[in-house]
Amino acid sequence: MAEAAPKRMDAEARRQQIVDAASDCARRFGFHGSSMAEIAQAAALSVGQIYRYFENKEAIIAAIVARDMAEMRDRYSELKDGGAPVLEAILTKCSSALDDLYEVDRAALTLEVVAEAARNPKVGAILRAADAEEREMQHELFRAVIPAGCNEAELVARCEVISMLFEGMTMRGVNNPDGDRQAIARVLRSTLRHLLAEPCGDRVS
Repeated sequence: MAEAAPKRMDAEARRQQIVDAASDCARRFGFHGSSMAEIAQAAALSVGQIYRYFENKEAIIAAIVARDMAEMRDRYSELKDGGAPVLEAILTKCSSALDDLYEVDRAALTLEVVAEAARNPKVGAILRAADAEEREMQHELFRAVIPAGCNEAELVARCEVISMLFEGMTMRGVNNPDGDRQAIARVLRSTLRHLLAEPCGDRVS
């Protein structure tokens, strides 16, 4: 038993090495334009070693998405259990979220995953499953914020608009990286407060 743990750690480290190399290749050439041989070269491994850990490129992309989802779970857990009121915790994170989403390497990789999902049904299924999990976390978190009386359809619609805002930031970070982030964060906080705290009124049946 004492020898098993280091072997598992070595395997995890090797998988991470491959994922990092594939991510770098995707940023430079796109997943579609990156062969397993190129990924192996970037990882300083043989192609055979790559296949020892990943069956194909789709499996590598699944690992990239899984890594992002692990980070996402941590963020939602922090917002939910951090001790501050949920709405204020969300608004406080706007500036840091903006910086993360505008980060060039992160944006490039995210857009490449989405592009590959549009081309490759297997990757599309991976991404949709991750999106469904994130929506569940989002709905659970925002139920604590949305005013009483709002029905489930209203909650889902507001969450979808918020997702559009945040996912759109990745594109804006590429197209307009020099935008005034302080001003954008201020407007984002105001918009989120409106979306999350506005009473539903007569729209709820």
